[in-house]
Amino acid sequence: MHRRRRTALLLTAALTMAAPLLTACGNDAHPGAAAVVGGQRITVSQLEDRVGEIRAAQQEAVPEAQYEQAVARTGSLTRDTLHGMVLDRVLERAARDAGVSVTPKEVQQMRAGLEQQAGGAEALETAWLRQYGIPPQRLDGNLRLQVQAQKLAQQLGADTSRPEFWQALSEASRKLDVDLNPRYGTWDDEKSSRVDARTPWVRDVTVDGVQPIA
Repeated sequence: MHRRRRTALLLTAALTMAAPLLTACGNDAHPGAAAVVGGQRITVSQLEDRVGEIRAAQQEAVPEAQYEQAVARTGSLTRDTLHGMVLDRVLERAARDAGVSVTPKEVQQMRAGLEQQAGGAEALETAWLRQYGIPPQRLDGNLRLQVQAQKLAQQLGADTSRPEFWQALSEASRKLDVDLNPRYGTWDDEKSSRVDARTPWVRDVTVDGVQPIA
């Protein structure tokens, strides 16, 4: 695969070792909530549904023996998925504060470039699932967030590795007053990250054929 300079940003959580689904909230102020972001709950049920989507897609995509290996590698999926769900909302707030919006055309441009690189739509879906834990039905939403992150960085006159970008996320995180169920870890506004998260939320992924975003 030929690599070009164009990069896409992947918004996703780390996939590592085993942890069970949790069904109760450790914060009495928000019973049944896995997190509260900007006064809105991410419920344990919503989190479990999202994790179930990933597991179902993994099971469909690989043979049974490999599925068991995938589960063993991604056992912290519940916490990491919540991490990603919270960060999605943080990015949305930072982009809104900066006046950044994303069009369907921009998302399709990014997807077209990634499909060209991967060898087709199905190959892209499989690659995103295996590498980043994004099920096919969530791919377009994930790519929209990638475009959003790129445009926010451009609006700030920076890129996603620069302090200006991360400062915007930190400010949005503080405004949203993220309240994480302590059973899933704690939240660091300064880093816009769950404290025990093992990998960065934003990763640079080389992309072949992605059109520039206006």
